[in-house]
Amino acid sequence: MSAPLLSVRDLSKHYTSRGTRLNILEGISFDIGKGEVVGLVGESGSGKTTIGRSVLRLVEPSSGSVRFDGTELTALSASALRRQRPRMQYIFQDPFASLSPRMTIGEILTEGLKIQGIGTARDRVERARSALAKVDLPADAINRYAHEFSGGQRQRIGIARALTLSPEFIVADEPVSALDVSIQAQVINLLRDLQQQLGLTMLFISHDLAVVEYICDRVIVLYLGRIMEIAPSADLYARPQHPYTRALLSAIPSPDPDARRNRQILKGDIPSPANPPSGCVFRTRCPSALDACAGAVPQLREIAPGHFKACIRDDLN
Repeated sequence: MSAPLLSVRDLSKHYTSRGTRLNILEGISFDIGKGEVVGLVGESGSGKTTIGRSVLRLVEPSSGSVRFDGTELTALSASALRRQRPRMQYIFQDPFASLSPRMTIGEILTEGLKIQGIGTARDRVERARSALAKVDLPADAINRYAHEFSGGQRQRIGIARALTLSPEFIVADEPVSALDVSIQAQVINLLRDLQQQLGLTMLFISHDLAVVEYICDRVIVLYLGRIMEIAPSADLYARPQHPYTRALLSAIPSPDPDARRNRQILKGDIPSPANPPSGCVFRTRCPSALDACAGAVPQLREIAPGHFKACIRDDLN
């Protein structure tokens, strides 16, 4: 098996707020192979965006290793990291907040090229036009401003901005959650087509499990800063092994209103990262929790080829 493009080991992120330590991420480990799309799912507040930003060092991890194509990103100086930036790009969640209202679309798309010193001014404009064509926007968009476009068009511009630098790896942070449902499918299909055409490797962050099933090869399930389960997409949706994954999947709306559902309703809210539960962090909401679940943090272990879970119970069907 070839070496992964991205390898994350024991990634942790802590903040201190008013003297209180917040444990946002603890012991996160996963790999993403070249050309693979890996989904990252979980409730709001589980740490999905923090993982996406930490692997690109948009926020600094507290500890752990992030290797990109064999290079340890956490050890790079600012100048060395800048040289790696064209290979790794980020698509932001909010297309309304991530585009400057004072810059033309052309200036937005060529800003990264200019910072990296790539090409002449004419070359940069051509690359911007090419990126707009890839996301099905007209060439004259280059002279217009963000406020002249709809939400779906703005997100296409955000995708084009990532593509201008010809990256190998993209973090897509809930790229359709701020869009109307009628537009979401268009943007998701665009991302999938671009990924296949360009051979992109992608970490796709979402809380929409139906979208993740459609676009992702493997899925990572996150809860309160810890990984609960990792599996190939088809396997996870057909045979979820962790109680939290089962609860998430049972909440997916069914197109058949008469279909029988084994709905699992989680009680309460996700605990505060300032005071996480002992042992398994999910145990306070888990319908299958035992007293032993409070004793030790369950390790992520392989229970089938490529299928990992962090749960002490193997007797759940």
